[in-house]
Amino acid sequence: MTNEAGDGISGASELTTMESLQFDFTTIQAATNDFSPENKLGEGGFGEVFQGRLPNGQQTAVKRLSQSSRQGDEEFKNEVLLVAKLQHRNLVRLLGFCLEGREKLLAYEFVPNKSLDFFLFDPQKSGQLNWPLRYKIISGIARGLLYLHEDSRLRIIHRDLKCSNILLDSEMNPKISDFGMARIFGGDQTQASTNKIVGTFGYMSPEYAMHGEFSVKSDVYSFGILLLEIICGKKNNFYHQLDGVNTLLAWNQWRDGTPLKVLDLAIMDSYSKDEVLRCLHICLLCIQEDPAIRPTMATVVLMLSNNYFNPPSPRHPAFFVRSRSRGLSIPMKELQSNQSTSSTMPLSTNGMSITEFYPR
Repeated sequence: MTNEAGDGISGASELTTMESLQFDFTTIQAATNDFSPENKLGEGGFGEVFQGRLPNGQQTAVKRLSQSSRQGDEEFKNEVLLVAKLQHRNLVRLLGFCLEGREKLLAYEFVPNKSLDFFLFDPQKSGQLNWPLRYKIISGIARGLLYLHEDSRLRIIHRDLKCSNILLDSEMNPKISDFGMARIFGGDQTQASTNKIVGTFGYMSPEYAMHGEFSVKSDVYSFGILLLEIICGKKNNFYHQLDGVNTLLAWNQWRDGTPLKVLDLAIMDSYSKDEVLRCLHICLLCIQEDPAIRPTMATVVLMLSNNYFNPPSPRHPAFFVRSRSRGLSIPMKELQSNQSTSSTMPLSTNGMSITEFYPR
């Protein structure tokens, strides 16, 4: 996690916090049975995750960062200190870390029900997510994101909010995870820009994917895409596809007065029409092309919890199209105004995060 405000590790209290969170490598090694394949929970571009049990009996999920990771020791320590300060029921809690030789390990609380995508996109398991449960998950994610943006000591932009980064505890409460790509804003800062784009295509806001501009409204856009997927039970795609959904389809159905056509069949027996329409309305507000008119997460939480809140009518979202010849994805208006843009936008269809990408 990088810090826009320039906060680093300083002061005796922070060093004490660091020491209290630090594990020996041998402790983590023993906890995971020497990182045995039987204990492996999954892996991604960052490395592997293993289930383990700490000496005090507490279960943990240990993220072992790949040794090819470019994250330096100080960046890693800053990430640890920052995440350790975040305490919210809808965020995964950090238990400790290990930094020894080339090993960088993060020990998080163990969340037993895997991630949201494990249920949502599986035809057999999606039925376990009835509408009341999905609404509970939506509300929890919104509250966790509001905490990051406004209620914690720091203003944090997650930058990689997606279904696979929403973990579910034993009671199916959602917990936002993976803060390795997050950015801290300090003071009155509200937005920033970068020439290194990180995140996952499909969830990225257009101003970020195309120009490297990000703010809390970038996360709001990602939340809107997440909301669309939870309602539809399908992955968001840039283009029409039989097994997916996209913002253009959702917008067209809303505009044509048939918004419930996008509803996941698995919730047809359990959904509340008022709640589903409210969530679709919020989704379309969050994915509006102009970040300035997207709602804040405070407004989103209010809309989710208040039946009498009258939200504004959504304007059109950013529509993405795909070039079949190049396998690229760009917003429609960019096609009209700047044909050269297509050469800068590699398409990722597998949901994997990218950690380095340089726009024009």
